[in-house]
Amino acid sequence: MQVLIAEDDVRLAQALSAILEDNDYHVDVVHDGQSALDYGESGIYDVIILDVMMPKMDGLEVVARLRRHGVSTPVLMLTARAEISDKIRGLDSGADDYMTKPFSPAELLAHLRALLRRHGEVHFEVTRVGNVELDLDNQDLRADDKTVHLSHKEFQLARLLMTNHDQVIPKETIRSKVWGVDSDAEDNNVEAYVSFLRKKLRFVGADVQIEALRKLGYRLSVKESA
Repeated sequence: MQVLIAEDDVRLAQALSAILEDNDYHVDVVHDGQSALDYGESGIYDVIILDVMMPKMDGLEVVARLRRHGVSTPVLMLTARAEISDKIRGLDSGADDYMTKPFSPAELLAHLRALLRRHGEVHFEVTRVGNVELDLDNQDLRADDKTVHLSHKEFQLARLLMTNHDQVIPKETIRSKVWGVDSDAEDNNVEAYVSFLRKKLRFVGADVQIEALRKLGYRLSVKESA
């Protein structure tokens, strides 16, 4: 799950990032409104956490521009002000939810879960494609009576491919989703982890395959019966 945090308070941004990473979210952090807009327009994020008061551009303007540019990513606004009029302005600008500082980690996580459910991103404990199951709690991959544990990046790759099975996913998207926007990961990193995952799929006797489409990306699909 990819989350963008836009918060000019560096210590708070670090705290938010730590909370989310401890709960298996992949996080990118920016500290001003212009960067929030630039990152948000990439469309790779599942949720954007957006502070209202930021330098260069405030959060209300950021979310308004994102919506005008066709970005529908769920936005959770953060503010130190609790006035109803401020919340109305945020929601009218295009935000999906609103939280007033300070808040607890549990409250933050609950708001994120609600946003994802609201936008059809319900994540169950297990994802299935063909005879393959991916356990989202313990990162195990299994098929029939065989199970293998995945490393964190193998798991992120497997989840991305399985939740978008039969769709071609570009290498650039894989790098952003699995390694993060600011990562220096290259195509050979993607190719290496695709190879690792293919070996584990073969080990458990999976009836799915990861296809490489030249200059396009990768696609996971169920193998055709002989």
